Amino acid sequence: MGGSVITVAQQKGGSGKTTLSANLAVGLRRLGQTVALIDTDPQGSLGRWFMTRIDQQPEAIEGFEFATSSAWGITYECRKLADRFDVVIVDTPPKADSDLRPALRAADLVLVPVSMSHLDLWATESVLDLARRENREVLMVMNRTRPGTRLSGEISGAAQKMQARIAAAQLANRVGYAEAFGHGLSAAEGRKTPAREEVDALSSEVAQLLASG
Repeated sequence: MGGSVITVAQQKGGSGKTTLSANLAVGLRRLGQTVALIDTDPQGSLGRWFMTRIDQQPEAIEGFEFATSSAWGITYECRKLADRFDVVIVDTPPKADSDLRPALRAADLVLVPVSMSHLDLWATESVLDLARRENREVLMVMNRTRPGTRLSGEISGAAQKMQARIAAAQLANRVGYAEAFGHGLSAAEGRKTPAREEVDALSSEVAQLLASG
């Protein structure tokens, strides 16, 4: 049986897709799964993170693989890597159109990060619509949350009305995510912190969802 494919998608730029992809990859690896990453975003941020990881901690890429792909080549790339790895994570550019469809079609699960703004929430609707057209399961991930704020409550409440599953685990607005990313790391690595607990919780939730599917 081949590995599972996760496509991380969101129409709005700056929603945290790449940071989510990198942290989830490390979180799943911490659970013992092998992980392949595919970057379809021309900006190449996920590739930069992976190359930084190789340069600074070459031993930390055991059980990982990285590839790039165009929109039209993603189906082939996913099939090839899913034969060798437990999970394939596809990071996509900030768009919701026909170019995204092949990555959604290849997915067993679509992760949609939603930052704490109404703009992010509105941008989510088109991605959810595309995923539904492809009959793909979606998991919305509340990202850069600010627990206890009125805005956070508004966004969370509105998200619950969008008829999509929302992850119980959330990623808070922490500088540790950006600091770790810049060094080719995940916030789940190193000493025990609230960020590590968040990544571990989300990774466990995603792994269980994939196993149940």
